[in-house]
Amino acid sequence: MSASASMFAQSFFHGTRASLKPGDLITVGHQSNFTDVKPLSWVYFSATLDAAIWGAELAAGSGPGRIYVVEPTGPIADDPNLTDQKFPGNSTLSYRSRDPLRVIAEVIHWQGHSPERVHDMKEGLTRLARKERNTILD
Repeated sequence: MSASASMFAQSFFHGTRASLKPGDLITVGHQSNFTDVKPLSWVYFSATLDAAIWGAELAAGSGPGRIYVVEPTGPIADDPNLTDQKFPGNSTLSYRSRDPLRVIAEVIHWQGHSPERVHDMKEGLTRLARKERNTILD
């Protein structure tokens, strides 16, 4: 494998509604896309485009969902909200960091989930909130 190929061996993605540009930093201190809890002390990202698509589709706000290729600027850890609770072994390749993520590029062409699947996911999140089971391990 050439040096240039190894640079791109692992890509990370972040789904949101925020309008960002290359070089911008995604920092801690923002609310979750999935709950109305206090601002988070971690930034969340994934090595799978599908997980980032969910982040973009479920993000709060009225702007279009956006997906960014990001680069962690510090240590990363498995996201225990998924790896410990829902997908043992981190099959979703979901991570978090207390350090910022640097935006490298925007993924322009991506296929979202069907409106029915997005609706079902939002309904599921609403049910969890009613049962107070939508806690984020922060």
